[in-house]
Amino acid sequence: MALLFDTRLLLRKVKDLRCLTPRRNRVKEKWAATLPKYPSTTLALRYCDNTYGLQLGQMWPSIRVALLSEKKYGALFNHFCQDPVLDNLEAQGCRDFISDANTEDQLLHKNKLEMICAGEPSEVATDEESSCGSMKKSDSEGRPPTPLQLTPHVRCLVFPRGDITRFKPARPDGFGLLGYYLMDAASLLPCLVLDVRDGHSVLDLCAAPGGKTLALLQTQSIGFLCANDSSVSRTLRLRKTLRSYIPKMYLNEEKLQITSYNGTEWGEIERNTYDRVLVDVPCTTDRHSVTENDNNIFRKNRSGERQRLPRLQLDLLLAGIQAACPGGEIVYSTCTLSEIQNQNVVKEAVSVAQENHNITLQVVDLNPLTHLFRKTFHFAPDLNLGVMVVPHLAANFGPIYICKLRRLT
Repeated sequence: MALLFDTRLLLRKVKDLRCLTPRRNRVKEKWAATLPKYPSTTLALRYCDNTYGLQLGQMWPSIRVALLSEKKYGALFNHFCQDPVLDNLEAQGCRDFISDANTEDQLLHKNKLEMICAGEPSEVATDEESSCGSMKKSDSEGRPPTPLQLTPHVRCLVFPRGDITRFKPARPDGFGLLGYYLMDAASLLPCLVLDVRDGHSVLDLCAAPGGKTLALLQTQSIGFLCANDSSVSRTLRLRKTLRSYIPKMYLNEEKLQITSYNGTEWGEIERNTYDRVLVDVPCTTDRHSVTENDNNIFRKNRSGERQRLPRLQLDLLLAGIQAACPGGEIVYSTCTLSEIQNQNVVKEAVSVAQENHNITLQVVDLNPLTHLFRKTFHFAPDLNLGVMVVPHLAANFGPIYICKLRRLT
C-alpha cells in the first residue's frame, strides 16, 4: 500500500512524462494539422462582417444575429402521401403560407377591380405595403397590376412568425411515402415564380439534393422534367430523396430524367428546348458557412474554389439561358447575400447573352412577390434587380436571392 502511494506521489510531481518514454516512441504534437488556428466558421464570419457590413449597412447586425441563430423550416406537403398529414400539421398551429397569400391577394385584386368599375378611387397601398415598396401603383389607364403568376398545387406549411417550434420527422404511409419534406421555406420561392404550367418541359440545372425538384413534381402537371447535377454522389442522393416521396409510376423516363452532366456545357447539349429553366447555382451558402465547419467553402484549401464561384455561376446561368426556348423563362437563385454572386452575375449574363449569343432577355418584375409573402418572409428593400429574403429573428428563413428572366429571342 505504501509503495502504491509513493508511486502516485512521484507521478504527480513529474509534470512531463516524456522523459520516461523511449526516444524512438516520442511524438511531437502537431496541433496545426488537426486543429486549425482559425476555424472555417470564423473565417466565414470575418468575410461576412467585412463584405456585408458595407453592402447592407444598418441591416447587417440584425441579419448577422439571425444567421447565427437556429433557422426556421417549412414542411413541403407531399400530395402523393395517403395519410392525413395536412390535418395533423394544421392542428399543431401550422398554416400553408402559399394558399393563404394567394387567397388574400385574390380578394384584394377583386376589391380593387370592383372599386374601379364603380368609379371610386382605390387606395394605392397600406402603410405596411408602402414601407416595403412592393406594390406597383395602377397605371395611367386606371388598371391595377396583374397578380403574380405562381406555380400551382404546391403547398408548404410553416409555424407563425415568432414561433420557433420544430417539426417532427415525417413518417411513411402504407406505401412507404413520407408525408412532408423539411426545407427552408424561402427555398420554395424560386419554384413558385418559375410558373410551371400543364405540359411544360422543365430543366433543373443544379438539382441536388432535391428539395426544389420535389416541389416541381408536386404540381403533377409537368410534361417533362430533367434534373441534372454535375456530382454523381449528389445525383444518387437526389434519386433516393425522390423515391421516398414520389410513386414509381411518376419516376419513369418519359416524365423524369436524372443526369450528371457538367451544367456549364448544357448549352452545347440542348439548345432552345425547355419552357422553364431553374438555375439554383452553387454559392457560399452563408448560413451554413458561419455555423458549420463540415464541408465549409471557407476552408483554406478551398479558397480557389470560392474565388471561382462567380465565374461558375455566370457559366451556369448562360447555359440555362441557351437551354430555354424563345419565350421561355429562367429563374436564377442562390442562398447568399453577396451582391457579387447575385445581381452582378445576372447583369453580366444578360450582357453576354446579347453580345455573344444574340439572345435578348427581359428581367421580370418580382416586386409583387414581396407584397404577396410579406407576412411570412423578411425581404431586403430597394433591390435594383431581383428580390432577396434576408434572415430575421421573427422569420428566420433565408438568405435566398431570386431573379427571373424571360427570353425574348
